[in-house]
Amino acid sequence: MKSYYKYICLLLLALSGTSCKKYLDVTPDNLGTLEYAFRNRNEAENYLFSCYAYLQRQSNVASDPGFTTSGEIIYPENLTNYLDFNVTGFNLIKGRQNSSNPGLNRWDGENGSYSLFRSIRLCNTMLENIDKPIDLTESEKQRWIAEAKFLKAYYHYCLFRMYGPIPLVRENLEITSGTDEIRVKRAPVDEVVDYIVALLDEATPGLPLIISNQARELGRITRPIALALKAEVLATAASPLFNGNPDYASFKDKNGVNLFPTSFDAQKWKKAADASLAAITICEAQGMKLYSYLPPATVGQLSDELKKVLTIQNSVTEKWDENPETVWPQSPTFDYQGFATPRLTQKATINVFSNPSTFSVPIQTQEMFYTDKGVPINEDKTWDYTNRYSIKTGDAATRYYVKEGYETVRAHFNRESRFYASIAFDGGIWFGNGRYDQNNAYYVQSRGSTSFAGPKDMIRLNVTGYWPKKLVNYLSVYDENFTPVPFHLPLIRLAGLYLLYSECLNEFSGPANSDVFKYIDLVRERAGLPGVKAAWTTYSRNPNKINTKEGMRDIIHQERRIELCFEAQAGWDLRRWKELQNVLGTPLQGWNVYEADAINFYRPRTLVNPVFGVKDYLWPIKDNDIVINPNLVQNPFW
Repeated sequence: MKSYYKYICLLLLALSGTSCKKYLDVTPDNLGTLEYAFRNRNEAENYLFSCYAYLQRQSNVASDPGFTTSGEIIYPENLTNYLDFNVTGFNLIKGRQNSSNPGLNRWDGENGSYSLFRSIRLCNTMLENIDKPIDLTESEKQRWIAEAKFLKAYYHYCLFRMYGPIPLVRENLEITSGTDEIRVKRAPVDEVVDYIVALLDEATPGLPLIISNQARELGRITRPIALALKAEVLATAASPLFNGNPDYASFKDKNGVNLFPTSFDAQKWKKAADASLAAITICEAQGMKLYSYLPPATVGQLSDELKKVLTIQNSVTEKWDENPETVWPQSPTFDYQGFATPRLTQKATINVFSNPSTFSVPIQTQEMFYTDKGVPINEDKTWDYTNRYSIKTGDAATRYYVKEGYETVRAHFNRESRFYASIAFDGGIWFGNGRYDQNNAYYVQSRGSTSFAGPKDMIRLNVTGYWPKKLVNYLSVYDENFTPVPFHLPLIRLAGLYLLYSECLNEFSGPANSDVFKYIDLVRERAGLPGVKAAWTTYSRNPNKINTKEGMRDIIHQERRIELCFEAQAGWDLRRWKELQNVLGTPLQGWNVYEADAINFYRPRTLVNPVFGVKDYLWPIKDNDIVINPNLVQNPFW
């Protein structure tokens, strides 16, 4: 076992410069030696599950940059002393990233994250010892090899989209490895992508099409998941951050090797489009389709408006095994429903830690959603953009969205169903929470400290007056008692694949390809919106936008941000598109939440002035790692 520890430390020393003593407990629990770990099928399966364990840890949105650095949600910084909650990721957009002690450091496993190189090492160990269990059947062996290769590919991909060029850990180092061997180098971007894709291609045939034994195996990798991830990897590699990015044109290693491609390659979009279509095809062949809400017997008669809202909300929060849209769900359940729920009753106001209500959506995110005509609010000829912050009272015609007789702002009227499904606002209807009569539904009251959802103290505080409603199962109840209905946040769902395919096709061939519109329109139709061509031609002040690649790029990007809002996708999409600088280039604002009167409440106030520059698109490698391993080079501008 001493030899086993030695090679663990050699590999980790090469990658992160950390001493051996720190990692003496990294062996999975109850595995004394490798011989014991692989002595039979049961022990080997436990080791396989230890490879999955790091996938589960990574799924916590509080440590996912796709969630915390997207600008979709603000977390009040002054609550950190009161709640056991990791706010490192939320603070990164405030200019607090540094190379001496990086936040969300997945390279070394520090500051709200853990080392993905450790996960890769476990996968390699699994592959190196898979022949040892004497009672393992050949079919199981091939499946486990495929799962380990998939997980190995995924962990490399997670490092790639954070750091760009990374060392490729093709196999674990020998215990006799010398200094030159453990001082690994960063592989160029294209080599990294080719390696990840090759692993996925090797893994795919050995994976099952579906999980047949859901009682024991739900959460394990399938063939549709592998093909969907391949599409995402190739789309990331084809995107502006990694495909001929001029900011990184001169970035080289110590031997003068270019670590980023120096020119744009359009064929990368073609590869990504082909991979996206292959993923869609296999998903649909297994019966996957866009989710549609069917009310249970306990829910009474519902209007078409509420059915659309619940369809969108439940496309994320429906039970894993009852949602035909989910391609790849996170294994642990989503733990932050109470952070996303406004307090709706007097009893809920005393439920401090179960219903803190502190995930705060900035006005900027609210304004990203379309009007009910299916175009942006600043483009719709029928929508009063200039006076959107003026006061308007809810009436009978809008009673399923806004409380009848309640004063709110015009911005909350005549919006698409995804707006009402995704965001809770002052005066907005909240169907559920134990009350299922559409004519007597809860509604949000958040103006001033005396309102149910308003600020109570420095623990129960939503700083913007908006909540990410989409992250709450409508059957969950927050009242005197906390009764959540758990769900698994999707890593990939079919609607996201449709939009990815539209994006890749548009980037390669432009809007001349009819499938660009076909797949985006499938998503819009489910949301109750007209197709892109009909909407822009009829309602937009810029009807020619749909006729150019650049115009359709803007439309597809906004569509993807709307459809996947709060699902830990936008932070990654905006990075690969090189658009996060634009999104975080303006102040993040909320309403004046301490005011009780509507006229004073609805005054935007700046809460965060984001600090995000070109250097922030990639994570810095910790300075100490660069010192210990002279073959490593730091990312540009750090």
